[in-house]
Amino acid sequence: MRRSRGYKSNSNNPMAKSTEKQKSFEAFINESELPVLVDFWAAWCGPCKMMEPVIKEVAPEFKGRLKVIKVNVDKKPHIAAQYQVQGIPTFILFKNGQPVWRTSGAVSKTQLKKQLEQQL
Repeated sequence: MRRSRGYKSNSNNPMAKSTEKQKSFEAFINESELPVLVDFWAAWCGPCKMMEPVIKEVAPEFKGRLKVIKVNVDKKPHIAAQYQVQGIPTFILFKNGQPVWRTSGAVSKTQLKKQLEQQL
């Protein structure tokens, strides 16, 4: 099994693990025809673990309208720093490569869906 590049994505399965052959983070968010929700997380983060099932439930509900990827801040600290992620979990929604919305901390599925609907 290949090691993850620190973020997970797949256009067919929004929660699948990335491979070395997949696009870089920047290329992915810049070239995506759909908005991209990025979940900045870490394995040791309790609130991140709480949000994992929420993200797994929300991603399929927005299929065809939104892509979801996860960025492990321990494996990709330069990406987290570039977007000034100082607390996790942090969620940033990108449209045409630009951040248009963000929130930090654990939120309910209902809250997350409502906020995403407002942005889409």
